[in-house]
Amino acid sequence: MSSDVKILTQVKAEQQKPENPKAGSTTLKLLRRLVFLTFGAILMAVGLEIFLVPNRIIDGGITGVSIMVSHITNVPLGVFLTLFNLPFLFMGYKQIGKTFALSTLFAVVIMSVGTYFLHPVDPITIDPLLAAVFGGVLLGIGVGLVIRSGGSLDGTEIVAILINKKTPFSVGEIVMFINVFILGSAGFIFGWDHAMYSLIAYYLAFKLIDITIEGIDQSKSVWIISDKHKEIGDALTQRLGRGVTYLEGEGAYSGDSKKVIFVVITRLEEAKLKSIVEDWDSQAFVAIGNIHDVKGGRFKKKAIH
Repeated sequence: MSSDVKILTQVKAEQQKPENPKAGSTTLKLLRRLVFLTFGAILMAVGLEIFLVPNRIIDGGITGVSIMVSHITNVPLGVFLTLFNLPFLFMGYKQIGKTFALSTLFAVVIMSVGTYFLHPVDPITIDPLLAAVFGGVLLGIGVGLVIRSGGSLDGTEIVAILINKKTPFSVGEIVMFINVFILGSAGFIFGWDHAMYSLIAYYLAFKLIDITIEGIDQSKSVWIISDKHKEIGDALTQRLGRGVTYLEGEGAYSGDSKKVIFVVITRLEEAKLKSIVEDWDSQAFVAIGNIHDVKGGRFKKKAIH
């Protein structure tokens, strides 16, 4: 084979090589992120303009401040949602990173534009209780989707992180204090009955954020210490269809070596797991904790008979 033919053959082979699969995967992930950021921001806008704002009910954080200032000045809500969040975008960029800041900017802009276009739309209900319930649910799901996609719709958490570094208070305690102050302020502007409805909306949104981020079928990690580790492990595999891992342990007081069973289950399987362990060893040590995400390994449930 001549050198020209070899070169031609090599060029054709390189042209026929499959493209880098990571490039397609990255594009798909980016598209998926944009879709969820957009959907979450739109849900937030619907919850605000179709339920909460027309009924003078607010949310916590920057959103609550924006609603009150918009009410006082008669300036569209979207203007303040964007304006008040800009300083926190810069903080987020410095504290968390570029991807977080860009995702947050995208979501905030979509939410602000959504509130602008939805403002002329009549509210679905003028019952403040129904508005608080359904508005809080929509806000919680919307914010949860945005957080799961790597962004944020409120700068309160970033402020709390910065304050936490210089005070003995936790991030959760700081966020709660800020929101209690904001929701309390609503009483002076909209009346105390609307402030109490705002507390209902905020609580529902808070719970729905957790459910959206963690998922309804929340996973749990389980550690079991028992002398009958083999029997319990086999029973968990056969009756729950879950793979187990045996870890080496040692008692700090006794110095005895112990086998530790580690298994990941869903919360719906927790009662059955406890029953299985109780059947084999009523004195077994069992520790159960919540897990937000499970990836890789053999978490997928096996068929049981």
